[in-house]
Amino acid sequence: MSKIKPSKGAPYARIIGVGGYRPTRVVPNEVILETIDSSDEWIRSRSGIETRHWAGPDETVAAMAIEASGKAIADAGITAEQIGAVVVSTVSHFSQTPAVATEIADKLGTDRAAAFDISAGCAGFGYGLTLAKGIVVEGSAEYVLVIGVERLSDLTDLEDRATAFLFGDGAGAVVVGPSQEPAIGPTVWGSEGDKSETIKQTVPWDRFRIGDLAELPLDREGNVKFPAITQEGQAVFRWAVFEMAKVAQQALDAAGISSDDLDVFIPHQANVRIIDSMVKTLKLPEHVTVARDIRTTGNTSAASIPLAMERLLATGEAKSGDTALVIGFGAGLVYAATVVTLP
Repeated sequence: MSKIKPSKGAPYARIIGVGGYRPTRVVPNEVILETIDSSDEWIRSRSGIETRHWAGPDETVAAMAIEASGKAIADAGITAEQIGAVVVSTVSHFSQTPAVATEIADKLGTDRAAAFDISAGCAGFGYGLTLAKGIVVEGSAEYVLVIGVERLSDLTDLEDRATAFLFGDGAGAVVVGPSQEPAIGPTVWGSEGDKSETIKQTVPWDRFRIGDLAELPLDREGNVKFPAITQEGQAVFRWAVFEMAKVAQQALDAAGISSDDLDVFIPHQANVRIIDSMVKTLKLPEHVTVARDIRTTGNTSAASIPLAMERLLATGEAKSGDTALVIGFGAGLVYAATVVTLP
């Protein structure tokens, strides 16, 4: 017989607060067109993006995350001291160690909360949400802060016609806490590492060691380019359209609901054409509100789902208690989908 005492957590978990932060600088497509041969019409038709936000010098990954988190904590009606764990999903925090989550936990005023970063690209929010649910139910923390935050403008090659227009900066956060009824469904998640080359960093950090700069890509002035995110657009598009609709349906099935039971659909904001194709494949009814935050926010990777969620609730397009399907997918290739009750 085991001598270990059983965990005493909550019966279920739910999202109880949400917050977002978008940098003050709004960047229209015209700025992007200064460095690539394209047009505003082409960018809008291919991605749906009209503007995006780029962070200024003071809008660091930590600073943006703290702003979004403060709003989420206030929305949840708790204090920072009650946060027992901080989970940050990001690919654009450039210090290998320590995790930026520890700085965020400290500056928010938590009582020495557990804090760690995860790297799951555009599926990172779903991964973090799944971990938070487990922590609350297991009992290691009563409240968990899940943050998706990116400064992708730092990892954008403005001369790359395929990606220069895609990425934006921002932070979104949710507080996950105890619930007496199911409010975060089973997660359908996974990875397809055989497709990892379709979205990747152009150059690994270790190539920038002294004496190892040979054959690195150069910009128009002949300077070595900083590492950036690159992707095989058509391959990613086909994978997202055909495979992620299946994953979304699996998440609905796992939650025991049909598309008719949905109120809101919040997919990763990668491309409006991908979103529209998924809506069609899933045969979502007209009453379902679909997030298309990408039009004015761009692709903010791990931040895109909580940012879109926050905006839908703030504008009244979605309301507290609505049933929402969320799905993230991206570099890895990785994915995560679940059904949640909105805070």
